[in-house]
Amino acid sequence: MTGKNFREMVGGLTTIHDSLTNTRTDSVGNKRAFRDIAKKLKVLARSSPEDKYLLVTGLRDEGNVVAVTGDGTNDAPALNKADVGFSMGVTGTDVAKNASDIVLTDDNFCSVLTAVKYGRNIFDSVRKFLQF
Repeated sequence: MTGKNFREMVGGLTTIHDSLTNTRTDSVGNKRAFRDIAKKLKVLARSSPEDKYLLVTGLRDEGNVVAVTGDGTNDAPALNKADVGFSMGVTGTDVAKNASDIVLTDDNFCSVLTAVKYGRNIFDSVRKFLQF
């Protein structure tokens, strides 16, 4: 699905401002349509950074754990909103690196797989130790 079609079908992003607490909350315009699309969506092509932020916002609102990759300044809001943000260490901007949780120093997505494998192994080892 293209970013433009996605944005139009889910009703874009709506912002609610609470004047009492002075907070701003972003939400998907049409949550029912978003749920239907998110179940089937595999690739979001020709998307803008705003589309990425919209997708992250909707997935988080549905209770999903979200990981996002990005390298540009415009990707910073989505990187910051996601549960885990991955930015590129070589080609990424400083804004993207600061907004992300993990910086891939070699810009290689295979590094993510390796890190997950090591992380799961460490987690399992700590869990076994604490149960002992």
